[in-house]
Amino acid sequence: MLDIKWIRQHQAEVQVAADRKGIPVSIAQLVEQDDHRRMLLQEVERLRQDRNRISQEIETFLREGELQQAEQRKQLGQEIGRRLSGVEKEHQAVQKQVNQLMMYVPNVVSPDTPIGLSDQDNVEVKRAGEPTAFPFEPKDHVTLGELHHMIDIPRGVKTAGSRNYYLAGAGAILHRAVQQLSLDLLVAKGFTLLEVPLMVRTEALFHTGYFPIGQEQTYRMAEDDKWLVGTSEVPLVAYYDNEIVDVTEPIRLAAVSLCFRNEVGSAGKDVHGLYRVHQFSKVEQVVVCEDSLEQAEQLFQEITANAEEVLTMLELPYRIMAVCTGDMSQKTYKQVDIETWMPSRQAYGETHSSSNLLDFQARRSNIRYRDNNGKVRFCYTLNNTAVASPRILIPLLENHQEEDGSIRIPHALRKYMNGRERLRP
Repeated sequence: MLDIKWIRQHQAEVQVAADRKGIPVSIAQLVEQDDHRRMLLQEVERLRQDRNRISQEIETFLREGELQQAEQRKQLGQEIGRRLSGVEKEHQAVQKQVNQLMMYVPNVVSPDTPIGLSDQDNVEVKRAGEPTAFPFEPKDHVTLGELHHMIDIPRGVKTAGSRNYYLAGAGAILHRAVQQLSLDLLVAKGFTLLEVPLMVRTEALFHTGYFPIGQEQTYRMAEDDKWLVGTSEVPLVAYYDNEIVDVTEPIRLAAVSLCFRNEVGSAGKDVHGLYRVHQFSKVEQVVVCEDSLEQAEQLFQEITANAEEVLTMLELPYRIMAVCTGDMSQKTYKQVDIETWMPSRQAYGETHSSSNLLDFQARRSNIRYRDNNGKVRFCYTLNNTAVASPRILIPLLENHQEEDGSIRIPHALRKYMNGRERLRP
């Protein structure tokens, strides 16, 4: 959420951001409704003052025995009360309209964000390693998973429907191993590890910018009026809802959790194997800091570098893409995606994402800090996917396969795999 005063002063900039992000909201309509709200609020306050003045006059007349004058003032007071009640109701209705419009106002974007319509317009800014070349015909991750009895998609579909799976044996161990590798890295870098709720109240998703846009992607538990999270970013940020925090040093939080996404609208897109599934696990980084653009950019580079370090330890080729306006979410000021080479796709596939949100989430969540002068200010928040599995298993299995179907285990993972150097079919 942006500050309404700031929006009023930067209407054109905010409208451009909304248009480029594909969000159907009229900033002019918002400002018009806010003008109406402010006018009604002034009228409410004036009528309340009149009502209070009349009450004092009635007391004075009664004390002085002027009963006729007191009765006249009572009638006038009743008329003011009726008018006040009507204006208050109108003000509440307009305030509700303003609040609803505000929920659709997007964050503005950084000056270095590419302008584009979709992920096809994202811009490569860095590449590490080269696509793996094989002297044989490589297998895809599903074939490798079946060969090693690690991945069972048919039984997943039988049990839970499309885009579900089982991981077994070494597959389940690898799934845990990449998560623990990432967690160990983050804890060593000063992140505080949290075990988080996976079911959250509706307001937690509004506060973190996942609602109202994107609500159809989230699984609802209707009887409890709660939702299953699609990322632990939600409970990590919500941890500090309505609090004043100490950000003398940036707060660095991490969590590993199951995640659930409906994936509405992605039928026929990236549905092969483990790429786009309804349930997965993710190690998430969240940072809360003071409202400094310079510090936020440094932290943005830091959390992105953490994800790169994970990929380096997994010995995987990757590239970093600057995400364009049309591929960016409502809440995001700046974003990069990390894409890892996936031989079966003959392309890079997204495996990580870093976002700088400025104070968008903190305003909605009311997360604040005191600056050096004691003034209360809204924090900035950032987040990054350190690793997401089972998607990361796609490049891990495919890039490290050998001609006989064996899979080499990267050195950094071996201690989490009981010292095994390779998996043999």
